[in-house]
Amino acid sequence: MTFYPNDRIALFIDGANLYSAAKSLGFDIDYKKLLAEFRTRGLLTRAYYYTALVENEDYSPIRPLVDWLDYNGYSLVTKTAREYTDSQGRKRWRGDMDVEIAVDMMEIAPHVDHVVLFSGDGDFRKLVETVQSKGVRVTVVSTVKSQPPMASDDLRRQADSFVDLQDLATIIGRPARPHLPRFIQGETPAPAEREADAEA
Repeated sequence: MTFYPNDRIALFIDGANLYSAAKSLGFDIDYKKLLAEFRTRGLLTRAYYYTALVENEDYSPIRPLVDWLDYNGYSLVTKTAREYTDSQGRKRWRGDMDVEIAVDMMEIAPHVDHVVLFSGDGDFRKLVETVQSKGVRVTVVSTVKSQPPMASDDLRRQADSFVDLQDLATIIGRPARPHLPRFIQGETPAPAEREADAEA
């Protein structure tokens, strides 16, 4: 990953995708370390964090993380997860943030030199190509070292550089916390399962 001291950098973190990738590699993300690391690599303009939230819960394990991020340098983008019933009659949740990520990345592209996308979702390939056409370098952070790999081949090929999350484990990671409660299973992981607790 090549950065220059005067690079204006923006981070785009797909919360559910990053959590799943880190979990598959056996560690949790330390968001304080993540922010500190990228502040050393250039002029950090924004660090966006995207997640869906389940409304009307008495307690949501993701809420402490969201609150901590909001007060500690991250720009939070949230929306309400939609509940639906699958063909077996089980409750599931959807909370896709792709459109929000795409809109925000396109809006900030004229004001930055380098975008770091924390997601392996192949749906972002065209977005990355379009941002690159505006002169912005794009680094994708995900993993191919999990089973199955979390990073789309198309997205990896399109990016200016690809960083395997495993290679950042000692820099932005901490040991996984096995006590995270299992929650409602969904098409995408439910918010309670998706992200680790924040470290104050």
